[in-house]
Amino acid sequence: MYSSAILQQRAWFVLAALATFCLQFHLAMAVQFRAGCAAIDVSPRVLPAIRNGGFLEATSNRVDDPLYARCLVLADDHLTLAIVVVDSCMIPRDICDKIKIRAEAATGIPANRILIAATHTHSAPSLMDFCLGARQDAAYVEYFVPRVAEGITQAHALLAPAQAGWSKTTAPEHTHCRRWLVRPEHTAVDPFGDKTVRAMMHPGYQNPTYLSPAGPVDADLTLFSIQTMDSRPLAVLANFSMHYFGHGDGFSADYFGEFAGYLEGKLRRDGAMPFVGIMSQGTSGDLHWMDYSRPQRIGYSRQQYAQELGDLALTALGQIAYRSDVSLAMAESKLTLARRLPSPERIERAAAINRQRGERRPQDLPEVYAEQAIWMRDHPNTELVLQAVRLGELGIAAIPNEVFSITGLRLKAQSPFQPLMNMELANGAEGYIPPREQHFLGGYTTWPARSAGLEVDAESKIIAALLDLLEQVSGGTRRPAPADEDLYTGDQLAAQRKAEADDNNRENRGAANVTN
Repeated sequence: MYSSAILQQRAWFVLAALATFCLQFHLAMAVQFRAGCAAIDVSPRVLPAIRNGGFLEATSNRVDDPLYARCLVLADDHLTLAIVVVDSCMIPRDICDKIKIRAEAATGIPANRILIAATHTHSAPSLMDFCLGARQDAAYVEYFVPRVAEGITQAHALLAPAQAGWSKTTAPEHTHCRRWLVRPEHTAVDPFGDKTVRAMMHPGYQNPTYLSPAGPVDADLTLFSIQTMDSRPLAVLANFSMHYFGHGDGFSADYFGEFAGYLEGKLRRDGAMPFVGIMSQGTSGDLHWMDYSRPQRIGYSRQQYAQELGDLALTALGQIAYRSDVSLAMAESKLTLARRLPSPERIERAAAINRQRGERRPQDLPEVYAEQAIWMRDHPNTELVLQAVRLGELGIAAIPNEVFSITGLRLKAQSPFQPLMNMELANGAEGYIPPREQHFLGGYTTWPARSAGLEVDAESKIIAALLDLLEQVSGGTRRPAPADEDLYTGDQLAAQRKAEADDNNRENRGAANVTN
């Protein structure tokens, strides 16, 4: 018989051997995160070029600061994916698809593992036809597609072992609701002749015609940071919900480029080592940097704005603990939605306006929406590409729309990820998606057009589909949906309910008149 001491010693050796085996197995199974990044200039080479971002078509004949496609290619032992953020107002799905096909052929990254998003600068060449009054600039499209694909190819070629981390801070002084409730006695007329405008963007500073913001604000500044294995900064992907800062007549990357350049100046340590700073667009459909409840800030520049936001980012980056075992996951789905089609009466009215306009471009809102009405009639449905990405414990929801802040907050509240980046205008440009309750308030984000034409319940369907994807890539479950009372103020809820009641009364009166 063995003594108890010998048995204990043998048990210890067994446990030690088992621990060694487990450690070796863990090391063998540990994910090795890899990353490559590139920034490629996509400024127009043929000038003048068509510029979109306003109601009417415009052109620019100069580039004031360069436009870039900023590309990340990330990999673990099982998956390679790409995230591309481009200085563009919006990129329609067909162009995104062409880029992905080229990039897949060059790199082997599957097209459904590539995310392409626009920053939403309003000072970029037009990639989208019928973007309100603007046409697509065909010459720029021909140049743009291979350039962005080349950026992905360059980033893929630079894949190397790396480490990453993520963080979140808030910047409540740098984004505000730009959609304000109109006082009931000042309800305005829409381009179709109906008195429906109970909320409108950009009311002006301390304008007594307006009551208060129409919705809440998402002020999260979320960051994903990548370093080399010897701790040299390689890239920072930031996400913030602020529409744009604004620029003059030339083409410009807007504050998104200023933010990227500021981080690059602060973090680049080695001239031979590329560093790419990226600001992606959050859910800013109803947000802007201007606080209309206060007097106008005189002399405040986009450079100052970008540096302030950059300093907040740098502070948050300093709190990140980096790791090299960042695992990845990505999922994509398609969602078919209907568009809100114009009535026969509106089509007849639009046709008359279009005949009178002839071949020239629209010059006012009735002409813009008359052209849009015919386009909507001919395109009654659309298919959205939705994506979810997992970067370690950080989630990304990619949405091909201009998304209201309330929708972003709903997604974050229900997401299995904390934190969650909501990246809008990704993999397409399917227009504003006001939540159902915001439709009753009217305003141009609800006027049927290619840039705002999806069915009234589109927002809730998109949220449900994205939560399915987030569950899939996280392995977790969504959290309960927040109550509207937790997100809206009492005044905002009251305005929505009154607007809905007014709309129902107007429809009932119209039905009664038809019956009589």
